[in-house]
Formats: sequence, structure tokens, C-alpha cells
Amino acid sequence: MSKTLVITGANRGIGFAMAKLAHSQGHKVYALCRHSSAQLNALGVHVIENIDVATKDGINNATAALNNVSIDLLINNAGILRNESLQDLNTDTIKEQFEVNALAPLCLTHALLNNLSSGSKVALITSRMGSVADNTSGSRYGYRMSKAALNIAGMSLAQDLKSQGICVGIYHPGYVQTDMVNHGGDISSDEAATRLLGLMDKLTLAETGVFKHSNGETLPW
Repeated sequence: MSKTLVITGANRGIGFAMAKLAHSQGHKVYALCRHSSAQLNALGVHVIENIDVATKDGINNATAALNNVSIDLLINNAGILRNESLQDLNTDTIKEQFEVNALAPLCLTHALLNNLSSGSKVALITSRMGSVADNTSGSRYGYRMSKAALNIAGMSLAQDLKSQGICVGIYHPGYVQTDMVNHGGDISSDEAATRLLGLMDKLTLAETGVFKHSNGETLPW
């Protein structure tokens, strides 16, 4: 059955791969991004530009463009990666990552609550780098902290939306070959998209709020 998906950060990487796959499966896709790309324009999905999810204007643009659109699956995918260490502790980039990686998905989900209904799903693309138990290498302060914050936001959303029949999935995509990591990953964007959409399709209220690797493994907090 055809569903309606909204995907942020859909102009490249994992976001584009999910948009491409969902479109090929016959779903209606709204691809949100700050600026579109040639590959996204050629895809044939509903492209919505000028969506900087870390700003009030971006959130307002998204809600206006999606007015009266019933969303089956909202995928909060947009994110950024910076690199801080104890030797180079840039608090500006730490704050930037909190705005984009943690606060923006929560604000967009809140803004689109009226577009969701019983049976809808919200997906958060996070990272195992936000796991406290899994951190054995340190550094990357802003990214780790922002993804940990996103994880707990996802758990709170799962609890708050459960009574409305809305599921929340919290997903680590794997180490994916994207621009974010200079294409140094071990799986392709297409493989990550296939895994992630498969997990989202199977998500039920029984597993809402569970932190999962795209390979299906449950990850430690």
C-alpha cells in the first residue's frame, strides 16, 4: 500500500537514497532540504527547498508546504558532523550540532504533530556515537553529545506519542559512505536506506523507542 513519507536532508547521502528507494516502491515522497540537487530534481518526488530545520523560518516553511498532508512516516534525517577534541574545543560547533542534530528533529516533529495520526511513525536517524556505553574512543564532543540528546528526545517522544498510536524509531544507519565521512564508510547509502526503511516498515508500538543499528541489532544507551 502506498504511503506518504517526509524526509529531511533528502538532497544527498542517506536521505537521497531513502527518497529514491521509497519512490521506487510507489510511495509518495516529500523531500525536504535547504537546497536541492540535480539528482533529487530528476527523481520525480515532491521537493521542498529552503528547509533549514535548525531555524524557525525553516520549520515554518516546512509546516506551510505540508499543510493538510497526512504523513505516514516522518524521517528526521538531516544532520551535521564537526570535530572537536580537548586540544581544539570549539563550543560554537558544539552548539551548532545541538541545534541541527538534537533540537531540530524535535521541533519539526512537534510542528508536524497535526499531520500525524494513529499508525503514523516518526524515525530519528541518530548514531551509535551517541551511546554512552559504546564510547571507547572519546573526542567528537559535539556530535556525541548532540546524538545522545537526540536519543533521549526520541525516547520521550516514544512515551508521549504511544497513546496516540504513533511509533518512534531511533536508528543508527551504520558507517555509511557519504560526504559526511569523506566516503570512508563500509556500506553504501543504498544499502543503509534499504536496511533503514525495512526496519521502519516493521516498527510497531511494541518496539517504539528502541535504539537500533540498521542491521537490526539493539544498541546500548
